[in-house]
Amino acid sequence: MARARQLNAAAVFSSCQSRLENAPQILVGFSGGLDSTVLLALLCDIVPAQRLCAVHINHGLSDNADKWQSHVEGFCQSRGVQLLCETVSVDGAGEGLEAAARKARYEVFTRLLQTDGLLFLGHHADDQVETVLYRLLRGSGSKGLSGIPDSRTLAEGRLMRPLLQWQKSQLQDFAEQHNLTWIEDETNLQTTFDRNYLRNRVVPEIAYRWPDYAKRIGLSAQLSKDNEDLAEALAADDLQTVEVKAERGGWSICLHALTAMPAVRQRNTLRHWPGLYQLPLPGHKIVAEIIDSVVRAGEDAAPKLLSQGMRWGRFRNRLYLLTAATECGAVNKDLHWHTEQSLPLPDGSRLSGEKTLGQGLLIAAGQPLTVRTRTGGERCQPAGRQHSNSLKKLLQEYNLEPWWRDRIPLLYMGEQLVAVGSLWVCEGYQAASDQQGTCIHWHLDAQANC
Repeated sequence: MARARQLNAAAVFSSCQSRLENAPQILVGFSGGLDSTVLLALLCDIVPAQRLCAVHINHGLSDNADKWQSHVEGFCQSRGVQLLCETVSVDGAGEGLEAAARKARYEVFTRLLQTDGLLFLGHHADDQVETVLYRLLRGSGSKGLSGIPDSRTLAEGRLMRPLLQWQKSQLQDFAEQHNLTWIEDETNLQTTFDRNYLRNRVVPEIAYRWPDYAKRIGLSAQLSKDNEDLAEALAADDLQTVEVKAERGGWSICLHALTAMPAVRQRNTLRHWPGLYQLPLPGHKIVAEIIDSVVRAGEDAAPKLLSQGMRWGRFRNRLYLLTAATECGAVNKDLHWHTEQSLPLPDGSRLSGEKTLGQGLLIAAGQPLTVRTRTGGERCQPAGRQHSNSLKKLLQEYNLEPWWRDRIPLLYMGEQLVAVGSLWVCEGYQAASDQQGTCIHWHLDAQANC
């Protein structure tokens, strides 16, 4: 990040020129501050203004928010750039105001971004420094210390940060040379926010002692990214050895194979496993809790851990990674189902029927079934069995995971239990070899939601 490099559009966008030329949509996050003002001005130097669309998020957190919006409206009008202004509601309870504001912004960006569209944001080298320091003080590992990526996928498009190699002082020099005006957010001076404290108190001291601090920290971020890439590649190899299986509502792996690995590779595997399904990667504290509370639990235990919209559990020597849909309530009222049509269930799963010859449930055309879930004390006799047994014991025998036993749909004709989900048809209600039956399918995949 040598100061001698001249900040201009050709240098900033040299690595993404072809993307700019071919993108069906170019959005620019535009707060009106220094960073986004310089970014938009640079884009106007290299892309026709009519191809650009600035997006201003009004968080309503400052008394000056409406003045800022007026400023960005005037700037975009003067440049001939289309502007979209979105007002969002920010609730800082729980995760904090900074995180809530960021979440609200990205919800807007995700909604607006089209397939193969580009979203440009104005993060610069000093933002990278703050991010790495902030994550270091939070105890982050190599992924966190990799800092802000210069590009990544977002929804169906791509997020680009082309200013990450330039320091704020260079952006300010450019803005002054080109007579740009920008707004100053007064909250940036409030050191009650962690990032502001780092920016206003800590980084100036570091800069005084180490003038090339941004280059040093940027190098550490790159080395951390290399380490994270290696860890991800190792996890991909190890996941090939633990017998990953698709399950109802998620996936499972073999505990014997996992625990045969060295401890550090166990942790690495568990941390990266959710990434196969575009789920959040758990932090090291959550991974440690998964190992202590779930992996090491006794074989007769039924442990579970809920985190980041996922459930971790174990059953019959397998570790399960499930979506939070497993926590939804069971059907609490009778539902009536004609098997010719699919039936959505309240937990996000559904039932469907498939006409077959010589197997499945024997049911007259047009006859409805009643769908319920367990209330306790049910008994039935699976087809081909000599005797009936309690439903509780049968579900254990059929290896249905404990978290589904109160959720599996029970199918009745009148008050007679005739089938249990897609596990079995009851004796006396199965189709004979020359009869048309209906195979019941209970669909609950990892994307089901309450």
